[in-house]
Amino acid sequence: MTGATGNVGRHLVSLLLQAGEQVRATSRDPGRADLPGEVEVIRTDLPRAALQGADSAFLFPAAGQVRGFLDEAVKARLRHVVLLSAQAVTMKEAGALGKVHAEYERAVAGSGLPWTFLRPGAFMANDLRWAPNVKNDGVVRTPFAEAATAPIDERDIAAVAARTLLDDGHAGQAYELTGPASLTTVERVQILGEVLGRDLRLEELSPEQAREQLLTQAPAALVDSRLALFASFVGRTADVSPVVRELTGRAPHTYADWAARNAAAFR
Repeated sequence: MTGATGNVGRHLVSLLLQAGEQVRATSRDPGRADLPGEVEVIRTDLPRAALQGADSAFLFPAAGQVRGFLDEAVKARLRHVVLLSAQAVTMKEAGALGKVHAEYERAVAGSGLPWTFLRPGAFMANDLRWAPNVKNDGVVRTPFAEAATAPIDERDIAAVAARTLLDDGHAGQAYELTGPASLTTVERVQILGEVLGRDLRLEELSPEQAREQLLTQAPAALVDSRLALFASFVGRTADVSPVVRELTGRAPHTYADWAARNAAAFR
């Protein structure tokens, strides 16, 4: 597993261990990975050691690392690679953001290894960025208040990933993943406030203000494509995918479920 210490990865590690699987994870700093003791942790820059004896892999892509990982995966004759991609691949408005993930998908498919692509849309976990302001003054500052997405709980992405790794029949499939409902930013803030028992206020940033903030976190091309993508969501209802239910046998977690589970972060 790559990305084992991330929002999706930690849940996936737990599910695989519960299923009785042996799990090997990569980490930039194994000493600080804080994974269960049963997990073998190997440095990220040692893909050959990580893949020795492995049957399948969960690939969380990172710039400059995918090709080296795939080269070693081919040598190890891996049976299956599950790539965490993004729904942006299918959206023309996504621009550079979609192109980055499309390049990862092409690299995996071009390796000749059996593959499955997971394409989640917006993560519910992305809203944790609101936590400092919610704690301080009960205000959510974000652009595109009326943009609608169908955000997905990271636990549901992990659950689908586990099924594609453990069950046969998923090679060659690309699964779009969403949560159970289309929600605008306004509606998510309202639900979060209800869960917290607080009146939260949404202060809509202009695209220019948002761009200035985001440029501290990502290159301009990715920032601009992200803003263009979310601008395209305004005034629309987001499509809802049935894949989580179909592959896990249960309904995906609601935004209220996610907010309740993460309430401490906002208090």
